[in-house]
Amino acid sequence: MKNILLIITLALTFAACKKSSTSSPPVVPVVPPSAFNFISSAINGNTSAALNYNVGFAPVLKFSFSDKVDRTTVAASFLIKDNGGMPVNFTSTFQNSDSVVLIQPAASLAAISKYILLLSTSLKSQKNVALSSGTTFTFITKIDSSRKFSAITDNELLDKTQSQTFKYFYDFGHPVSGLARERNTSGETVTSGGSGFGVMALLAGVNRNFITRAQGFSRLQTITSFLKNTAQTFHGAYPHWLNGSTGVVIPFSTKDNGADLVETSFLIQGLLCARQFFNGTDAAETTLRNDINFIYDRVEWDWFTQGNQNVLYWHWSPNYNWDINLKIKGWNETLVTYVLARSAAPAHRIPASVYTSGWTGNGSNGFTNGNSYYGYQLPLGENLGGPLFFEHYSFLGINPNGLSDGYANYATQTKNHTLINYSYCIANPKNYFGYSDSTWGLTASDIPNGYTASSPTNDVGVIAPTAAISSLPYTPAESMKALKFYYYVLGDKIFKQYGFVDAFRLNDPWFADSFLAIDQGPIIVQIENYRTGLLWNLFTSCPEVKAGMLSLGFSAPYL
Repeated sequence: MKNILLIITLALTFAACKKSSTSSPPVVPVVPPSAFNFISSAINGNTSAALNYNVGFAPVLKFSFSDKVDRTTVAASFLIKDNGGMPVNFTSTFQNSDSVVLIQPAASLAAISKYILLLSTSLKSQKNVALSSGTTFTFITKIDSSRKFSAITDNELLDKTQSQTFKYFYDFGHPVSGLARERNTSGETVTSGGSGFGVMALLAGVNRNFITRAQGFSRLQTITSFLKNTAQTFHGAYPHWLNGSTGVVIPFSTKDNGADLVETSFLIQGLLCARQFFNGTDAAETTLRNDINFIYDRVEWDWFTQGNQNVLYWHWSPNYNWDINLKIKGWNETLVTYVLARSAAPAHRIPASVYTSGWTGNGSNGFTNGNSYYGYQLPLGENLGGPLFFEHYSFLGINPNGLSDGYANYATQTKNHTLINYSYCIANPKNYFGYSDSTWGLTASDIPNGYTASSPTNDVGVIAPTAAISSLPYTPAESMKALKFYYYVLGDKIFKQYGFVDAFRLNDPWFADSFLAIDQGPIIVQIENYRTGLLWNLFTSCPEVKAGMLSLGFSAPYL
C-alpha cells in the first residue's frame, strides 16, 4: 500500500513540473542600448583645447564618438558662431563608419577673429541614442600676414602716419575753440592736456607742409584767444575737460571739477613751443606771443603748494577745495609740471626746494630705482618702469638726449624704460597670443569696456600703438619694426580715419574704434622729434625754461 502511494505522489509531482515548464516561457533580459559619448576633437590634426589659437582660415574640425552617428541629426547639432553671434555655414563629412564627423566652414573665416563651436545633445547615434553631453570650444584664427597696403619707403611711412594722425587735431579740432576733443566721440568735450599735444602737432604739420604756416597760425590764434578770454580757469590753471564752445569746466570726476595743474602744464608746454615757432616781428605774431605769455604768467604755480608746502598738488576744486589731495611726485609723466612751475615768472615761481623735496623726494620714496630688468638698468621709477607714457608726455618738449642731473642720465632713462617694456612683451610671461618683437608697447589706453594704464605690472593683453611709435626717438629699430607691422599687417583693422586706433588685443580679438588726443598727439610729435628734433628745439629754446632747468640741477648741451 505504501509503495502504491509513493508511486502516485511521484507521478503527480512529475506532472506538475511538466505542466509548469511548458506553460511559462523563459524570461529574456532587456539589454539597453549603450551610451553615446563624445570622445575627442581636433583642429587641423591637432588635439583641441577649450581655447585654440592660430587656427587657419579653412579649418577642419574633427569629432570622434563612441558609436556611429545618425547623419540626419548633424546639421542641427553643430553650431559655429562668430564673435558677433552670427552663425557660420559649414559642411560635414564622415569617417570610420560614421563614428567620426568632420566639420568645415563653407567659406574662408576672417583673420584674427574668435569663433565658438557648440555641439549639443540633439546629436544621435544610429541606434537613436542621444549624445550623453555636449561640448563647447573656442578658436581664434591666425594673423593674415599679407600686406594690406602697398610698400612705401620708411620716410613715406612716417609721413603717412603723421599726416593721417594730424587730421585728428586739424580736421577734427573743435570748430569754435580749435582745441582738441578728448576722443573722437566727445562732441563738445575738449581736453586741456591733449590740446597742448595738439598744438605741438600743428607745428609739426606746418613743418611737414600738411598745412601752410598761415593756416597753422590762424588755428593758433583761435586757440589762444579762446584760452585767454573764454576758457574757465582756477587760479590761472585750466580744468582737465572743458566745453569747446563755452569754455566752462566739464567735471572729469565729481571732485575734479576745477584746476588740473598737470594738464595745464601739458597745455603750456605746447603753447611755449608755438610762441617760439611763430617768431615773426609783425603785429599778429607779436600778439600771439604776448597772449601765450599772458596765459603762462596767469597760472599761480606757487599757490598749488597748498599753503607753501614743499610739493605741488594736482587738483583744486571750487566746491571741494583740496579734497582729492593728490601730490605731484615722481617718477612719472609730470616732470614738465615742475619745470614750468620753476621756470615761471617770479610772481608765481616755486622755490627749487619744492622740486627737490616734492618731485624727487630727495631721491627717496620710489623716485630712484637702479635695478636691472631684462638686462637694462632703470635709473628712476617703479618696478619694471610703469606705463610708457611716463617717458612721453614731458619729453614731447624736454629733450632727454644729453640731459642729466644728480639722479639720472635721461637718455638712459627713456631708452631703458622702453627696452624693458619691449623685452617684457617679447618674454610674454602671461602667454598672450600675438605679443612679439613686432607687437609690443604697454601704456595707458582704452581697453574693452574701460580704460587702464597698462604696464608690465598691469598687463591685460592690450597693446596701444602709441606706446611703440611714440618711443621712436629712444628705440628707432624696435619702434620702426612695430610701426611697419601695425601698418602693413594689421592696417586693415587698426589704421583708420585719424591714424592708428587707440588700442587692440589679439589674445581675445578686439580692436578699438576710438582715438584719444593724449595718445594721437605723442605719435605725431615724437616722430617729428625723431626726424628733426623740432619740438625739443622749440621748447628748450625758451629762455625761462633754460634758466628754470639749470636752477633745478639739470645739465645739457642745450641749456
